[in-house]
Amino acid sequence: MAKKLALMIVKNMEKHYGVDSHKKPAKSAIPDSQIFYLYNDLHPGKKMKLLFTNSGTKVSFLPRRVAESIPFSSDEFPEILKYFSLQVNSKEAQIISDEIGNCESPNMEGEEKYCATSLESLIDFNVARLGQNVQVLSTEPGKKQEYTVSAKAEMRGEHKAAVCHKIRYPYAVHYCHVIEGTEVYVVPLIAAGGAEVKAVTVCHLNTSAWSPDHMAFEVLKIKPGPAVCHFLATDTLIWVPKKDQDMTP
Repeated sequence: MAKKLALMIVKNMEKHYGVDSHKKPAKSAIPDSQIFYLYNDLHPGKKMKLLFTNSGTKVSFLPRRVAESIPFSSDEFPEILKYFSLQVNSKEAQIISDEIGNCESPNMEGEEKYCATSLESLIDFNVARLGQNVQVLSTEPGKKQEYTVSAKAEMRGEHKAAVCHKIRYPYAVHYCHVIEGTEVYVVPLIAAGGAEVKAVTVCHLNTSAWSPDHMAFEVLKIKPGPAVCHFLATDTLIWVPKKDQDMTP
């Protein structure tokens, strides 16, 4: 039963992810909307052209018992392909290989990460690190247009948060990471036509350990080190302890 469900899901991967979605963007593929910004740039009245994207996948969680029965590691890659009846050179196989590789890549300095393959494991990871008194935040959907920051951003979590990105996989898997020196804010935005959006943004206070080739540095024309902030996709889940305060700037 579990395998039939997983096979049904994997057949929809190409439709959900797109033909070339497994290809990583070129370094020169600078976004034409303002994803990244400097820490002191966000204030009431600030205008920003934004596009609130998502991972492109609509797949759901499998029950923990089912998810834990499915191979999930680079060492088990042949078994994964066999389980999903995939050819080694297929687009779907490349997507799976890329995402598992990201899950197994070395941690950055001050980072703790985990790929949660079920809702239960997602909750366990975050509660173990943040405690049981937590709240889960996400960005509200909004179309691509110019927005104005309508009020002061509210800080959530007081320098402690876990950010969980939904990855491209046959069933719901979240790449969760806790990074030291991270601040989370909820930003009230309003569009010219009056549409209102509450967006979640993350600020990394020390980027000295980031790769010099990170897109943020190219977009902002800076070198590693200064605080960098960015908005999050609408299906990214941000877990924070329940405590609020205004943004510092």
